[in-house]
Amino acid sequence: MQTSVPPRVVVGVDGSPSSYAALRWADRHARLIGGAVEAVHAWETPSESGWSGPAIDPDFDLEQARERFAQELGSVFPEGRPAGLTEHLVEGDPSEVLIRASEGAELLVVGHRGGGGFARAMLGSVSQRCAQHAACPVVVVRTEEDSGR
Repeated sequence: MQTSVPPRVVVGVDGSPSSYAALRWADRHARLIGGAVEAVHAWETPSESGWSGPAIDPDFDLEQARERFAQELGSVFPEGRPAGLTEHLVEGDPSEVLIRASEGAELLVVGHRGGGGFARAMLGSVSQRCAQHAACPVVVVRTEEDSGR
């Protein structure tokens, strides 16, 4: 007897209001389709991505990323994580990490603009790259403030 795997709904979480809205949207959608949410937080070691400044200890960077991710999930789900939510903390460029995570997923959900976005940009660079290159359909979620409401 073959068991069916629930549809995967992958969502990028970067601490921005748009990513919080995307995580809430992904959770609601996954419940509607009987799916499971995979929350993905990508982090980079500054010295490895060409940023100027002294090299930082990668273990310290990992621990900082782990703490940020836990705080972000706790902010969105203060009553506790939903059943079936899995958390993936991955080192690398956020758009590349999310594009890889989209392979085999039912849906990839991202905020329309992350923490580094320009206020007037229609889409952030990560959401734009994901929309162009993901292996599954992509939903770009806007916050109410972003929609001008």
